Amino acid sequence: MADVLYEIPGNPVPEQAVGGRFVAQDGKSIRFARFAATARPLKGTVVILTGRNECIEKYFETVGDLQKRGFGCAIMDWRGQGGSDRLLRNRERGYVKRFDDYVRDLGQFFEEVVLPDCRGPYYVLAHSTGATVALLAMPALVNRVRRMVLLAPFLALPGQRMSMRMVRRITTLLTLLGLGRLYAAWGPRPKQAAPFEGNALTSDPGRYGRYVRFCEARPELALGGPTIRWLRAAAIAAGTVSTPEFMARNMVPSLIVAAGADKVVSTRAIEAYARHLRLASLLTIDGARHELLQEADFYREQLLAAFDAFVPGTEDGATEPLHATTEPPAPQAG
Repeated sequence: MADVLYEIPGNPVPEQAVGGRFVAQDGKSIRFARFAATARPLKGTVVILTGRNECIEKYFETVGDLQKRGFGCAIMDWRGQGGSDRLLRNRERGYVKRFDDYVRDLGQFFEEVVLPDCRGPYYVLAHSTGATVALLAMPALVNRVRRMVLLAPFLALPGQRMSMRMVRRITTLLTLLGLGRLYAAWGPRPKQAAPFEGNALTSDPGRYGRYVRFCEARPELALGGPTIRWLRAAAIAAGTVSTPEFMARNMVPSLIVAAGADKVVSTRAIEAYARHLRLASLLTIDGARHELLQEADFYREQLLAAFDAFVPGTEDGATEPLHATTEPPAPQAG
């Protein structure tokens, strides 16, 4: 596995790992891994869809949690990031022409890896960009996936920043001017990782530091900021999945989980979306930051408890609204 999956001290490759690659329709090489369950009874397979600038190794801990619950796991690196083929000569620029390319790769992943090699039934656990892709792919997944758990989907920018419609207009203009491959935000990956203090991703220093160390050991798997073309593709995808016509076609029971202290994507937009999506339940974990699966145990355990309650769930697909309002316990004196 050393030539496919990588580990560092504190982040070992999970048991029962099989890694490989498949060739996408346009010739791009896509890295994937699958992991068999390590506990019984066997409950099926969870397909994990990562966020932007993430890779398979970031989810080793989550894979282990799911294996112990009787689930196998299947995961891939999106084109343009992680160990999959990059799309630009400058490897650090986060780029994709359209999110439909992600959807197409996901469909091929099911056809060539998940369906033939992984035990059913199938579920999706998706984070941020991956959750947006899962929504976009939902019409194609309806006969393949029993349930989906979508974490902090990228539907809008947080706070009072510009709307996604305005983002789409501006990025479309810039793309037409030939600027689509320029950075839209953040720029190249910094030579030294940002300190834990003030980060918007997680309140857990251990998990934050673990991924920093991994990226230092394997810098070729990391990215810089997104390009203008990537942001345009994200804005188009968010607009597509938010139309009433698209939302009315959803037939996959879904649990949508929002992070109450998210500064990366809009929690308000996620909550509004979940209230209007067919067969959807909502869980807001107050105080949690964007990367829910990398969060402190206090928040992460709430998420895993909700996952356990929702997946595999009932046969009729009935769901109940969920809302967590707990705050961390106050520190004790002394």
